[in-house]
Amino acid sequence: MKEWYALYSNILHLHFSEGFYKLPESAKAAVSPTSPVKRLLKMAGYTVMRLIGNLFKKVEQPEKLHGKIWLYVVSQNNYDSLYFLKEGLPDAVFVAGQSKNIGKYNQAVERISLRRKILYYHKFFPLYFTFLKYKKLSTQRFIDVLYDAVGFYEVYLTKLQKYKPAAIVFANDHNADARAMLLAAKAAGIRTVYIQHASVSPIFPPLGYDMNLLEGQDALDKYKLCGPVEGKVELIGMPKADAFVPYRNHNQSIKRIGIGCNLMDDVAEVEKVVKALATNLPELKIIVRPHPRDTRNFGKLQSISPQISLSNGRSVPTFDYLRQIDVQISGNSGIHLEAVLLNVWSIFYDFNPKHKLEDYYGFIQHGLIDTAAGPEEMVKLLAAHRADKPTVVARAQYYNATVATAHDGKSSAIATNLIAKFIHK
Repeated sequence: MKEWYALYSNILHLHFSEGFYKLPESAKAAVSPTSPVKRLLKMAGYTVMRLIGNLFKKVEQPEKLHGKIWLYVVSQNNYDSLYFLKEGLPDAVFVAGQSKNIGKYNQAVERISLRRKILYYHKFFPLYFTFLKYKKLSTQRFIDVLYDAVGFYEVYLTKLQKYKPAAIVFANDHNADARAMLLAAKAAGIRTVYIQHASVSPIFPPLGYDMNLLEGQDALDKYKLCGPVEGKVELIGMPKADAFVPYRNHNQSIKRIGIGCNLMDDVAEVEKVVKALATNLPELKIIVRPHPRDTRNFGKLQSISPQISLSNGRSVPTFDYLRQIDVQISGNSGIHLEAVLLNVWSIFYDFNPKHKLEDYYGFIQHGLIDTAAGPEEMVKLLAAHRADKPTVVARAQYYNATVATAHDGKSSAIATNLIAKFIHK
């Protein structure tokens, strides 16, 4: 039982951490329903639709998996982050679990059969009671997350031994299925590469890949706080931002403001700021962008003023949204860094003051962004710079190793060359 618990504690490192448990309920609800009844219904639905449903579906195409470089993805965002590798690595193929939702790319990925996952559910109750012993609150709150995780490692290990991929490239280091794939790869002797695709938090799992391609010094410093760093580390910048370097914002005046919301934000706090901006700066356009996984009602904000519109995070890529604005306002969100990389002035505003999650990513501490403490201060700050928008892209150097260098905008090529040499050496 100790071995089972150690393995699954590693797989569930983030979601069963104290730091994740302390996040606002809106953030936790994106992973697991708030209602205990809904969690049980989710588990029941998973049992019927996936564990049992997968038994009757044949999804694998062995000839497309054997000996290839696997680009393992768990979301549409992951796919976008690794897509650049398809051209530079001809043997690369996108791979996902049997029923994993990859958004608009569902038909573009090869699937790994999880039909045998059901065979490992005899482990669930022993694991559940052991987790209760050591992590009671997280286990009670995230029982469905534990239930979902069971069997991934065991099935993936079998598949890796069967198909023997040349290497596996990851863009996610903390979801249970991605963690299970990593640990299975280590057990099977398969080489692994990690490409950072979003801002890092100190509550993430320690880096455990053979090669780690990070965006900049900030990510490395934070991962060192997570635990020992395994494998080779290269600081390569942000590949997904390369295509947008020519579109950096060079406007000297402010005409369009974006408010990027995330799952930790209080909608009422967002509404306060939107009303203040619409009332005091009526000549400016305001675009509100909810997080792609946020199902709360933001549409009502459009009724405040005709100058307010919504950006659909599910269909409009982040950088396309950022190209539309001169100023970006958000709470604790990685979108601040992406904004600054496009020379969009980014300002921190705490949209969830009850939880005191100030500067979660350290963006304020390292001078990446400015701050405003209330609606009135936000209005004054924007009014003072209406005709004098700051140039901010150089602020991102600590976070993006290629900014202000000869390699600016060439992160994709750097990553492709490093991975190719690593795999074929």
